[in-house]
Amino acid sequence: MKSVNRITELLNKKDRGLLSVYFTAGYPALDSVRDIILALQEGGVDMIEIGVPFSDPMADGKVIQESSSRALDNGMSLGFLLDCLEGIRPQCSLPLVLMGYLNPMMQYGTERLFERCVQIGIDALIIPDLPFNEYMKGYKKYCEKYDIPVIMLITPETPEGRIRLIDDNCGGFIYMVSSASTTGTRGKFTAEQLAYFKRIDKMCLKNKRLIGFGISGRETLSAAFSASNGAIVGSLFIECLSRASSVNEAVSLLKERLNA
Repeated sequence: MKSVNRITELLNKKDRGLLSVYFTAGYPALDSVRDIILALQEGGVDMIEIGVPFSDPMADGKVIQESSSRALDNGMSLGFLLDCLEGIRPQCSLPLVLMGYLNPMMQYGTERLFERCVQIGIDALIIPDLPFNEYMKGYKKYCEKYDIPVIMLITPETPEGRIRLIDDNCGGFIYMVSSASTTGTRGKFTAEQLAYFKRIDKMCLKNKRLIGFGISGRETLSAAFSASNGAIVGSLFIECLSRASSVNEAVSLLKERLNA
């Protein structure tokens, strides 16, 4: 068992301006997972979310859907991904979050997955289609046993009572989805989205909050940093990977886009 969760360490050390970057494992190539992780670490990000490709990624927009389809065509699976990550820890000190849909994780085996995550050095899981009630009944006990939180998502439509329950029963951080739509880049946040960010901020939740869905450049990144503890970038980095000739070039392009 690991002594201290790396996400807990990070959030204790850095309160604002956290940058977490998502990529789809197996995209653009089956063997690119480790290279992408190491390039992101070298590029100065704070946390990495590794996406498990799935045939029906209902929370994701076109960019991530297409990367997921390509990754599956390349032969990526949850089991193969975990094998790819074996031995990554001597090279990577950043928190690593495994993000994927419920079906592949259930097929793999819930406790088996937690056990393997401990062995590899995965610090948290994000399962967008896991209902909170199912988390309480079947997953919370493993989170506590293995010190691997399941990070829950909230949206502008999530009732305050449910947000309080998530805050009281989940660890890691709270993933604030910026809108009720799917993932993707947007030029700026609307007045309604900014009001939602402020409303959640005023709730004084005990868990830190990161805002995802729609981070496309300096304006949206700054807005997320101002209204929460950090931002999650996904589709933008996938776009960078699709345009670059190497993973290092993709990370450089991402930094340029976030400063533009």
